[in-house]
Amino acid sequence: MNRVLGLILLTLLAIGVLFMTYEKENDVAVISTNFGDMIVEFYPDIAPMHVDSFVALVNEEYFDGTTFHRVIPGFMIQGGDPNSRNENKATHGTGGRAGKFFGIGNEEDPSTWLIPQEFNDTPHVKGILSMARTNDPNSASSQFFICHDNASFLDNNYTVFGKVVEGLDIIDEIANVAKDQNDNPLERVEMLSVRIAKRSEVLSE
Repeated sequence: MNRVLGLILLTLLAIGVLFMTYEKENDVAVISTNFGDMIVEFYPDIAPMHVDSFVALVNEEYFDGTTFHRVIPGFMIQGGDPNSRNENKATHGTGGRAGKFFGIGNEEDPSTWLIPQEFNDTPHVKGILSMARTNDPNSASSQFFICHDNASFLDNNYTVFGKVVEGLDIIDEIANVAKDQNDNPLERVEMLSVRIAKRSEVLSE
């Protein structure tokens, strides 16, 4: 009897895990900017911690009102720093944290949370969503970048965790705005809101 009950519980657990994976794979992020919307699909199978962190931050409305503070045409557009809400551009690119505790930092102090690297073989091509970091491979926080063109020199050195599947033209527009000597746009490129939605609700496939 106990063995049968155990098998039932294991089966239910497996079904639950499959359902959760299915749900994650069918979630997308809608990044609404003052230039238009981009829709991003996630890669939870190759970068589960990075996807979990990003989704957790979205659910906190963490990215709302932040900017793409670094844009380099032919390379990428970078955002996700809460400091970019303020007018002091000297602080842009210096902030951020993970959305959950993944074993790096002080568990009692969310401002110290970082994400361990999940480098993978997915190539950095146009539209790829990847995580910014310092020279330390395990230093990813909330800042991310979206490739404007192929950047193969980043492959296996930065964690790819998604891709823009609609709104590639918005990347083009943002990448080509006028900018200062630090690649910070002269015109504010704001993420008005970032939300999680079901793929079927926002994409017609």
